[in-house]
Amino acid sequence: MKKVVCIGGGTGQSALLRGLKQIDGIELSAIVAVADDGGSTGRLRDQLHLPAMGDIRSVMVALAEREDLMTSIMNYRFDKNSGELSGHNLGNIIISALAKGSGDFQQAITDLSSSLKVRGKIYPSTTEYVSLKGHMKDGSIVTGESELRECDNIINDVFYDQEVAAYPAAVQAIYDADYIIVGIGSLFTSILPNLIITDIKKALCECKGKVIYYCNCMSEHGETDGFAVEDHVEALERHLQKRVIDAVVIADDEIPQACLQAYDKEHAAPVLVRDQQHDYQIYRHSLLNFHNNIIRHDADKTRRSFEEVMRKMG
Repeated sequence: MKKVVCIGGGTGQSALLRGLKQIDGIELSAIVAVADDGGSTGRLRDQLHLPAMGDIRSVMVALAEREDLMTSIMNYRFDKNSGELSGHNLGNIIISALAKGSGDFQQAITDLSSSLKVRGKIYPSTTEYVSLKGHMKDGSIVTGESELRECDNIINDVFYDQEVAAYPAAVQAIYDADYIIVGIGSLFTSILPNLIITDIKKALCECKGKVIYYCNCMSEHGETDGFAVEDHVEALERHLQKRVIDAVVIADDEIPQACLQAYDKEHAAPVLVRDQQHDYQIYRHSLLNFHNNIIRHDADKTRRSFEEVMRKMG
C-alpha cells in the first residue's frame, strides 16, 4: 500500500483528488490551505474566528465515496434573497457549527468525513486563524488572500507575519508518504500558504517520498502572468529554500481555440515549458476537459496520469 499526500487548496486540488480516490492500492491524505478570506468562507472565518473551511469542504465532497444527497447539501449555496444567509454555503456553515460546538476544528472535519464516507484523510495545514500576506514587486505589502488575488500588482512572495503552527498529523503524513503531490491550484494563494508553514516546509525538505508538482495549465492574472512551468517550480523552491521537486506533470492536451479566446479575455494564457534541460523529470499527459469552453482537470485523466507516474518513478 503506497501512501500518497496531496497538498493544495481550491478547485484544482479537488479536481485532482476526484481522480486519485479511484486508484486502488494507495492510502490517500489531503493537506488543505486554510487562509482563504473571501466569500462565505471569509465571512464565517472572521465572525467565528476559525480557520477557513471552504477548501476543506470542497475536498470532502471530492473524496466522498459517491455523489448523493449529502454531497449536494454540502455544496448548497443560499441565493441573494436569503437575508443574512445570502451567499453562504451550507457545508461551510455545517463545518463551522461542528467546530464551534466541539471546540475542535479537526474533529469537525473527521466527523463529517465519516458521514460522507470520505476515501482518505483530510488535514488542515494549520488549525490557527491565519492571514496571508504578500510582498509585491513594487515593494508594497498586501494583506489577505482575496486582496492578493485581486490587487493590480505582481506578487514576489507570500508570508505570515507570525509563526504558524502546522497541524501535527499533516506534518507526519508528509514524512510517512511515498509520494507527495503538490497542486493543482493557484500558486501563491492556494499552494504556497501550506508550504510556508515552518514544519511543513521542513518536512518537505527532509521527507523520503518523491515530490511531484502538478502544474496549472493556464496562467492566472495577478498571480502568474507570463509564467512558464519553470517559473512555477522556481517560486515553489524559492519559498522552500531548497530544491525538492522530483517531477513535474503538465497537460499536453490541445486547447480549443474557443477556450483560448475566452481565457484571453481574463488575461490568462497557456503555461508552457521554456527550457530544454531540467533537474527534475517532466511528464506530459492528457489531463483536461473543455466543457462549455471552461478548462478543467478531468478526474479519469488525472487518475491515469498518476498511475503512470507511479509506474515510471517506482
